[in-house]
Amino acid sequence: MPAFRPLKWITRASLILVVVALLLALVPFFISLDDYIPALENEVSARLKEPVKIGSLRAAGLPLPHLTISGIRIGKTEDIKVGKVTLTPDLWSLFDATRVIKSIEIDGLVLTQQAIDKIPVWIPAGGKPGQPSQPPVVRLEIIKLDDAVIKLEAISFGPFDARLSLAGDGGFESASIVTRDGQLKVLVKPELSNYAIDASAKAWKPPAGPAIHFDELIVKGVASPKGANFSDVRAKLYGGTIRGQMAVGWQKGMQVKGSATISQVEISPLLKALGKPQNMSGRLSARPVFSANASSPGQILDVLRLETPFGVQGGVLRGVDIRKAATSLISQDGGKGGETRFDKLTGHLGIDRGTRRLTRLDIVSGSLSADGNVTISPRDELSGRINTSIKAASVAAASVPLNVSGTVDSPQLFPTGGTVAGAAAGTAVLGPGLGTALGAKVGQWAENLFGKKEDKKK
Repeated sequence: MPAFRPLKWITRASLILVVVALLLALVPFFISLDDYIPALENEVSARLKEPVKIGSLRAAGLPLPHLTISGIRIGKTEDIKVGKVTLTPDLWSLFDATRVIKSIEIDGLVLTQQAIDKIPVWIPAGGKPGQPSQPPVVRLEIIKLDDAVIKLEAISFGPFDARLSLAGDGGFESASIVTRDGQLKVLVKPELSNYAIDASAKAWKPPAGPAIHFDELIVKGVASPKGANFSDVRAKLYGGTIRGQMAVGWQKGMQVKGSATISQVEISPLLKALGKPQNMSGRLSARPVFSANASSPGQILDVLRLETPFGVQGGVLRGVDIRKAATSLISQDGGKGGETRFDKLTGHLGIDRGTRRLTRLDIVSGSLSADGNVTISPRDELSGRINTSIKAASVAAASVPLNVSGTVDSPQLFPTGGTVAGAAAGTAVLGPGLGTALGAKVGQWAENLFGKKEDKKK
């Protein structure tokens, strides 16, 4: 019956499609490509000038015709290892001047520092200026990386997945990187002659540099072959926030400059992440301005210059007892081994090539107050002077100057020579308490007086 003819044609066409699909699925079992492996290894090895090993080579017809290369090893020390590469060509382009590969999927890539150093040698240079451009022999549309790892000299990044999309003319369209744990996401898109970068991270530690744990990190900016300008950097970490901007250049060495606003960041875990002694706690607020010019990224911290006012609230200075050092003027331990709790500590910090200068220090802790200046050398050695004042019933208020010495790990505070002599004399005449305070005040006055005379002679 004519009414049933379309149904018959549909049924027959469906059967034909099923048979074709089965044949395409069975192609790898009937056509062996392993005989081509030695020739392929020799061809790639000759181009890269490195030994190349391939485990297997297979062709398949579903879901689209594609070629799978497994077990790839490149280099004498296996600088590059790939679990599997799948190439899906555009069959209609096989007879064109430019063959099109719709996608290259790379699974299980391991890339070492040695391989990265050799990439400029492996990639041929472009044609000479003035020569007419030739159409590319092969054009890629999408490159996919799954479960990739980059192993540099001192760090490892990954595993991560990446997607690179290319335009019809071979130009770059977009790239994305997502770590397998989902903690870091990066999107890069062309923007005129530069590249827009939009990165975000949660519960993340950078693979290089200080092991700072970011609860949340957002970085937006623009990059070029010469450097990058990150105009929007926001972070939540250690109970506080950081917001700022930073410019990075890498044409000749590494250049960094920027500024930030730090608000209520717990300083003790931050010091631990920076590899510094956890000799202070409290909530830090600051407005740093920084810059550095180094020959390599690893030297940035060594040549860093930074200036900032700062304030720390509700904290503890560990390793030294300022109150004890100020009230026990004849003590030999310099307040060592104790701690000083404070309500607020403010000042100005300057860093220049590892030397840290703390100026305009002001410490308030109940009846104790102190001010002064302290310098910390690149070897963490302390020097400086602070003036203390304690209000108590047993000791009249008096400013007691203390010399700062020792190290960051083991700080020491000792009264100046004139202060000790005056305190001893006052104690002998008037007894403890009033005599000690009055004698310390007289000793301090005398020391300052003679000190000024010595300065004039110089």
